[in-house]
Amino acid sequence: MFSKEESKRLRHKFWISFGKSFPRKWILYNTGLKDISFKFYFDTKKARVSVDIESSNEETRKMYFNKFSSLKAIISEKLPGVIFKEEFLLENEKEVSSIYIEKKDVSIHNKSTWQETMLFLKDTMISFEEIWHQFEDYIKA
Repeated sequence: MFSKEESKRLRHKFWISFGKSFPRKWILYNTGLKDISFKFYFDTKKARVSVDIESSNEETRKMYFNKFSSLKAIISEKLPGVIFKEEFLLENEKEVSSIYIEKKDVSIHNKSTWQETMLFLKDTMISFEEIWHQFEDYIKA
């Protein structure tokens, strides 16, 4: 068991290490749409890479989710195991729509899983970004 301070230190160390291992400018919040962002997530049970649609306007959120859903076959081919959730609850209880891939049985508290997690995060995000660049005009229209 880790104290809050130890956990915070490990999280910080992981993300600094990830940034140094893969120094590139990720899209993340720079999609050009305030409602869509790309996210990395890593906790004590899993890692996740997602495209989150966070509009407070339900119609707007559904519209963007439907556009991504129309590309499901293409996205699934590039990212096997991708999950589409029209209603996804974040840790802060905010409801979003999310398209994501998870890697289970890894832990930010277990350094022996860090390398495989870093590779998963990098490779998955690169695939999501490639899809974004290919279909950005369609999604934004």
